[in-house]
Amino acid sequence: MSARTIDGLDELRALEGQHLGTSDWIEVTQERVDQFAEATGDHQWIHTDPERAAAGPFGGTIAHGFLTLSLLPALLATTYRIDGVSMGINYGCDSVRFPTAVPVPARVRALVDLTEVAPVDEHGRTRVTTTVTVELENSDKPACVATMKAVYVP
Repeated sequence: MSARTIDGLDELRALEGQHLGTSDWIEVTQERVDQFAEATGDHQWIHTDPERAAAGPFGGTIAHGFLTLSLLPALLATTYRIDGVSMGINYGCDSVRFPTAVPVPARVRALVDLTEVAPVDEHGRTRVTTTVTVELENSDKPACVATMKAVYVP
């Protein structure tokens, strides 16, 4: 699937309140989980010890919630892009929830809804709020729901 192309901030404003798209699937593997554990220092056994985790509450290892959150840039890159801006800057999240664990291995994808497009200043910088739902394949519950903010510079 290719990312939706949005032609500048004016077109983005016109899409406020709409669904922007659905990303490609991303594999969550034990190798990815182990690399995240190494990068963050979070080596809790439910993430990194398949033998012990098999007897644990999830029946196997699960991805870190923050690993799922950190996949958002890669997921969003396959969902949409905005042409006609010099850059976009991550401004943060208003809320993040992890309604269900991501078992290893699994596949996740993002559904992106454009919540708000608001001017920041007289230089044309624009704050964009999206609601991103990370869908877990074969699950009724999402793996993550995040209200994200970014600032785009013309």
